[in-house]
Amino acid sequence: MLSVSPIEVIRDLINKHAIFASINQVVDYDKASLVAQDLGFEPSPLATTDSPAVRGEKVLSANEAMMATHNEENMVTIPPVVTIMGHVDHGKTSLLDTIRKTKVAAGEAGGITQHIGAYQVEVNNKKITFLDTPGHEAFTAMRARGAQVTHIAIIVVAADDGVMPQTREAIDHARAAKVPIIIALNKIDKANANPDHVKQQLTELGIVIEEYGGDTVCVPISARRGEGIDELLDYILLVAEVQDIKANPDRLATGVIIEAKLEKNSGATATVLVQQGTLQMGDNIVVGAISGKVRAMFNDRGKRIQKATPSTPVSILGLPEVPNAGDRLVVTEDERTAKQLAETEDMKRKDEAMPLGQVTLDTLYMQMQKGTVKELNVVIKSDVQGSLEAIKGSLSKLGEDNLKVRLIHEGIGQISETDVYLASASKAIIIGFNVKADVTAAREAMREGVDIRYYTVIYKLIEDIQAALVGMLEPTYREVINGHAEIIQTFKAGKTVIAGCRITDGKITRGSEIRLTRNDEKVFEGKVASLRRGKDDVREVLTGYECGILLEDYNAYEVGDIIEAFAQERVVTRS
Repeated sequence: MLSVSPIEVIRDLINKHAIFASINQVVDYDKASLVAQDLGFEPSPLATTDSPAVRGEKVLSANEAMMATHNEENMVTIPPVVTIMGHVDHGKTSLLDTIRKTKVAAGEAGGITQHIGAYQVEVNNKKITFLDTPGHEAFTAMRARGAQVTHIAIIVVAADDGVMPQTREAIDHARAAKVPIIIALNKIDKANANPDHVKQQLTELGIVIEEYGGDTVCVPISARRGEGIDELLDYILLVAEVQDIKANPDRLATGVIIEAKLEKNSGATATVLVQQGTLQMGDNIVVGAISGKVRAMFNDRGKRIQKATPSTPVSILGLPEVPNAGDRLVVTEDERTAKQLAETEDMKRKDEAMPLGQVTLDTLYMQMQKGTVKELNVVIKSDVQGSLEAIKGSLSKLGEDNLKVRLIHEGIGQISETDVYLASASKAIIIGFNVKADVTAAREAMREGVDIRYYTVIYKLIEDIQAALVGMLEPTYREVINGHAEIIQTFKAGKTVIAGCRITDGKITRGSEIRLTRNDEKVFEGKVASLRRGKDDVREVLTGYECGILLEDYNAYEVGDIIEAFAQERVVTRS
């Protein structure tokens, strides 16, 4: 359109705008418009084909996404997507196995050749999609993702065991995802079953069942004997009917990656739960920062299919690499658009040091001003119940109409990996009062960009939250030791004294902050002015090497002095 060669465009980018772009690189609108203006054109942005799923905007829950598109034309009723949660050993897997065995045709049950993480059953000529949950531990990491695709959550509670810590976590996940809950009261056939006690425990958690005048369905079942399964499935269809779950099958498909793996024979395989539109063979797709084409599609029975309608789980081939579970899948009009969107997303992910949309106390006010945050979600873990109640009472009084504090989950004990996953899914911060995160949780929090704050004084905790709400929170720094050097000799060069050193550990860098100690007492603090090895100036010297060090404004070295190099590093956790 500009009638110029790519070479001229590249030359213009480099010479006039210091942008080093190759011929195949996507350049954003602002940079491209500068080149067009240099060539005498007046550019204007075209209506973008980008979708919210790719742009990394706020990820809606399945129900919120459904309501956002409810007024579109061609909407049809779709199968509900159901996730089963609960405490370990309360019967989640047994329930799923029983449903699969009783509701999948006998001929098909033996023909399931692969585990794709989800499957469909048919009840009274209506379909229900279940996200497969092979035990609590395997599903812990998936709940943060599953919460975004689920229409209904079933919480399995053992009638002989009652509400347990992971039951509470599961309920908090479902509430955070804003999905209706059905209680499956399992193991009612056991002699020591006490359903009334469980119902009372649920009431204390704010889950009031219909029998007690609430709106939560509670179905007594025995997964082992197959009792109450039909009633449970009927209630799922009833709740789904009340929800009026609809989608438009006639638009370009969007969905979510449930599972992904690398197969030896077929390459990257991804399980997609289609949410809107119809996914078809040959479609150009974008999954996070990866683009590709649907080369083959298999349903939950392992049969090759040509298309998948909303709420259908399918395994697809055609992506060049394995995507992340939880990534959004979007179908585009053509291959070029798919590649552009994938490259844009890839650049965005590399540029951002933190996962998209994650909230920290340091960035809260800025995100509030942009309108991306309306409430501060908080997960609290404490050492004792009394402190927890006091913190909850104080937090409930904070905030204004435009920004409120919302408690997502509370508990006693160490901050666990599950807490981090919930905080990540809910865009929440974690507060530890007189407790710390375990090693796995701390590592996962760093990877997910979850802000963990530690406190021992309640008023300091409340002060920080209040300061973050009004944009006054000071950033936190910690000292990081980079290395030590021992002075083994001194040299005079005119009026200057140079310290001859051996690096005992770490490294010393030119310009780094240092602390000089003598007999374990600090005698000077300043900067490294010069660093030499032989006659050469060097940038850094590593462990085991000898060098000459010159400090800014200091000459009174003594043999045996220790030079400690350190740096101040900004952190999001508070000790």
